[in-house]
Amino acid sequence: MTERDDHGVCAIVVTYRPDAEVLRTLLDAVTGQVGAVVVVDNTGADEPGRCSDAMPGVAAVLRQGGNAGLAAAQNQGIDWARRRGHRYVLLLDQDSTPGEDMVATLLAALLRLGGVQPVAAVGPRFHDLREDRDAPFVRVGFPLNRKLWCEHEGQALACDFLISSGTLIPLEVLDRVGAMDAGLFIDNVDLEWSFRVRAHGYALYGVCAAAMHHRLGDARRSLPFGLGKVVVHGPVRLYYMMRNRVRLYRMPHTPRIWVAQDLPRVLVKLFLFAVLIGPRARNLRFMLRGMLDGVRGRVGPCPLQAKA
Repeated sequence: MTERDDHGVCAIVVTYRPDAEVLRTLLDAVTGQVGAVVVVDNTGADEPGRCSDAMPGVAAVLRQGGNAGLAAAQNQGIDWARRRGHRYVLLLDQDSTPGEDMVATLLAALLRLGGVQPVAAVGPRFHDLREDRDAPFVRVGFPLNRKLWCEHEGQALACDFLISSGTLIPLEVLDRVGAMDAGLFIDNVDLEWSFRVRAHGYALYGVCAAAMHHRLGDARRSLPFGLGKVVVHGPVRLYYMMRNRVRLYRMPHTPRIWVAQDLPRVLVKLFLFAVLIGPRARNLRFMLRGMLDGVRGRVGPCPLQAKA
């Protein structure tokens, strides 16, 4: 295991039963770009895909003793980086691959933009390998969000949220506004943190010159009547989607305009996964339980997971 002092950036890679080849590609791409790489493994001791304790280029493998959730794993990695004096953390999930010089490009943009205004984080241009297209950055609006597309590499686009994977964050920002909300477990963790830092007066930027490739693991299914394709989620993931968006509705730092334009999406998801996409009855039960638990303020893992 190795740790270098040539950069102030620590990459935090969260894994759960990862594909070994995809993870190796990620590690090969990032180890030369940062001062240290720490892997936080949510895979239980008796589950397949558990990471080795010794991986080339990795400074440490931190065990969660089972799936403690994305946010808790990120926080564990952040604490590890803080104790070792790193000034920045780069959050990565196991299906992402940083582009060449992505970290240096992000860091240069962060330092440049931070000299003008308080900046909480910067993120790369996200390229979906499955659909072979870039994703836009987003400003929250009503009735629809405004999509911001990269037109040239010189752009840095102010946005209202960044997906967690590929995000470069100064530790001093995390010290001021707090780390990730571990109670959310998974889903909307990055959205909640983005809303929180924006409420504290920080800016977020998408950096078009920095690229990250991502492999979305969820399947897609064609909808009837030529309505296109939809990403299919299992009942447990639907539970978290519904519970956590209800929790976000109730948080004071969540923009009310986002709540207003997100409510129709809840109805659409209920229709899609309870009427068009099976297992319909189970999907509906998990989604309704998620919404109820959101109202109740429940946090942590899904209580119905063993029945999924």
